[in-house]
Amino acid sequence: MLKKYGLHPSKSLGQNFLVDEHALQKVVNAADIQEDDVILEVGPGLGSLTRYLASAARRVIAVELDKRLLPALHEILSPFNNVELIIGDILVLNPAQLVTQEAYSPTKKENSRSSASGNRSLPYKVVANIPYYITSALIRHLLEAEMRPESIVLMVQREVASRIAAQPPKMNLLALSVQAYGEPHIAAKIPAGAFYPPPKVDSAIVRIDLFPEARLPASLRPLFFRLAKAGFSQKRKTLRNTISAGMHWDKTQAETLLHKAGINPQRRAQTLSFDEWASLTRMAQGL
Repeated sequence: MLKKYGLHPSKSLGQNFLVDEHALQKVVNAADIQEDDVILEVGPGLGSLTRYLASAARRVIAVELDKRLLPALHEILSPFNNVELIIGDILVLNPAQLVTQEAYSPTKKENSRSSASGNRSLPYKVVANIPYYITSALIRHLLEAEMRPESIVLMVQREVASRIAAQPPKMNLLALSVQAYGEPHIAAKIPAGAFYPPPKVDSAIVRIDLFPEARLPASLRPLFFRLAKAGFSQKRKTLRNTISAGMHWDKTQAETLLHKAGINPQRRAQTLSFDEWASLTRMAQGL
């Protein structure tokens, strides 16, 4: 298809098309798609995964940034009448508005719409084989959306997958951020040879099951993330030092706060669980 339409994978867009049938089926299995599901796909590329999604779900909204791929996508997806293509950057689009009832159109014509205000949003799932360089930004965008998806299934670098699903004593800021909204786990590992062109590293499928409500109220989240960023700013230093430096507190104040939260000030950020960070946030409220 690339040759037919005179296309080449774009390095600047991080295009590595998933082509292995077994790997494609693993993505669909990880998403646990039901026949009535609405799927938001990010980066359909040449539609390899889109075909599998359209066969399993009631409706697929596929958001593609690269307009060059449209002619090939139209041909590949011609057997399906439940796919809608949106041309645009998912990082600046509102996911909730993309999946509104009135936005549904059982055609494959592209749509550059970025707003559908006044329409009622529907439950949806996100499935994506994304350029690796937007992984963190996309996760943040989806988790902070006005209407979060029920679940997120992403193809990411294997190392990044391990970071997302990390637990103490190997916690990190990305894992902590994800766990504020949902429960991540690695669903499958995918070799580089499953892609065209093959990337330099192996990949993994990560599934994040989102909680009905975030684990912290909105009023506490800014403080929670300020504390976490301070704590992880210098991983080799103790929390007493990183928290005091990052929050501009004196060390005695930071040490007292940590003790009140039941945390040894000599511990390091990567050893704390989400619940401990939440406890620290509640203790710091009002300071």
